[in-house]
Amino acid sequence: MVATGSLSGKNPGSTSELLDHGFQPGNLLNDFDYWDYVVPEPNLNEVIFEETTCQSLVKMLENCLSKSKQTKLGCSKVLVPEKLTQRIAQDVLRLSSTEPCGLRGCVMHVNMEVENVCIKLDKIVCDSSVVPTFELTLVFKQENCSWTSLRDFFFSRGRFSSSLRRTLILSSGFRLVKKKLYSLIGTTVIEEC
Repeated sequence: MVATGSLSGKNPGSTSELLDHGFQPGNLLNDFDYWDYVVPEPNLNEVIFEETTCQSLVKMLENCLSKSKQTKLGCSKVLVPEKLTQRIAQDVLRLSSTEPCGLRGCVMHVNMEVENVCIKLDKIVCDSSVVPTFELTLVFKQENCSWTSLRDFFFSRGRFSSSLRRTLILSSGFRLVKKKLYSLIGTTVIEEC
């Protein structure tokens, strides 16, 4: 049965059945008016704030990778899949939304898993004036491509023997581990994306 705004349907039997069950002709319109008042409009200021926070978190992650490529990863380039840092930032915001201080109470440890070895890249403190209430451990993963290792093998034997010629390609997958610091339960949340 499809509900319409009026009871002047073609079948008078179905109209009388509705009236017998307590349906009043004006109730349907009132029900629609009710939802206009109950469903809140999205707060544009919150949406803009979350978007700018997300973008600043993306920049922090990109800066971390940029600083680490020569010093800790020993490569000249790090290729990041499109929207990877954006997805990570959104997940970080989602995980911090249930915390008392939100993202401000977060300390994030950024790591890279290269050939089953975890390399510590950086520690990001979102707000140093707030005592951390939770930690996030982010683990980027290396893409498993056989052609990149072959390319690196051939270039390492020729005139391109510099160890900084290597290009590291990140996988679109990552691991994000949340650990509450001041919880009686001491919950840990592990998300593999």
